[in-house]
Amino acid sequence: MTASLTAAAAGFGTGLSLIVAIGAQNAFVLRQGIRRDAVLAVVGICALSDAVLIALGVGGVGALVVAWPGAVTAVGWIGGAFLLCYGALAARRVLRPGDAALQTEGDSTGSRRRAVLTCLALTWLNPHVYLDTVLLLGSVAADRGPLRWTFGLGATLASLVWFVALGFGARLLSRFLARPAAWRVLDGLVAVTMLAMGALLIAGT
Repeated sequence: MTASLTAAAAGFGTGLSLIVAIGAQNAFVLRQGIRRDAVLAVVGICALSDAVLIALGVGGVGALVVAWPGAVTAVGWIGGAFLLCYGALAARRVLRPGDAALQTEGDSTGSRRRAVLTCLALTWLNPHVYLDTVLLLGSVAADRGPLRWTFGLGATLASLVWFVALGFGARLLSRFLARPAAWRVLDGLVAVTMLAMGALLIAGT
């Protein structure tokens, strides 16, 4: 029992250390949480996607990532281009606040659909997800031997806790963002994050 708890705790800590780092996905979840727009769907996609990727890594699929470097490169180009486009849209909201106001007036179904598609793209078109979550975390889990799935369960729990806290806890910041100028600062940070990561992805492929 103690060994299982130790493995789960190690998985939780390792998973949290990989997820908490500032990135495009976290920036998007934070913005959706502050806007209170499709938060449950976005959090669910992020947590479920991580659970699938962690299971693949623990199951030994990481070897396929190593065997197919061309696929990772292709994902890097596509994901980098997507991040650059998303960053450009965020930058436009900073320069033209009226565009952001028009976006929030659309129907809720369309807004939710855009949020879901964007979240899926930010999650699955990021090659670092496969390198970190599948390959790296899977390699660490393999060292746990028969307790590797317990380790993976701890990492999955860390992902769930983080995204729930980030998505639903972000609304606590809404009162600080009541002014349009504050939203322009947030969108500026999102734009810088997305553009920087998009450029780094393309440069690294």
